[in-house]
Parts: sequence; C-alpha cells; structure tokens
Amino acid sequence: MNIIAWILVIIGAINWGLVGFFQFDLVAAIFGGQSAVVSRIIYALVGLAGLWSIMLLPRIRNKEK
Repeated sequence: MNIIAWILVIIGAINWGLVGFFQFDLVAAIFGGQSAVVSRIIYALVGLAGLWSIMLLPRIRNKEK
C-alpha cells in the first residue's frame, strides 16, 4: 500500500509540475479532460495517496532515531 501511495504521489507531483511550468495537465490530456470520470478518479486517488503519505511521516521519523 505504501509503495502504491508513493507512486501516486509522484504522478501527482509530476502532473502539478507540468501544470505549473507549461500549463499542461497530463492526466486531463490522457483521460479526456478534467471533468472526465476517469480523470476525477485519478485526482481523487492521488489526493488519498497524499493523505496516506502524511500518515507515513511519523513512521519514517521513528526509524531515523
């Protein structure tokens, strides 16, 4: 689950980088626009992966000690 979350977070980061630098939304371009059902599902999964990744931070900090 953690690996899937990190992959989705990376996909989201790349997508937001493309939006910020080039005004190009890769997810929307591939799946038929921002309002397309598949795009919205991907956006939701990336958001959930971000929340999951926040919960991983305490685990990472405890392993560093």
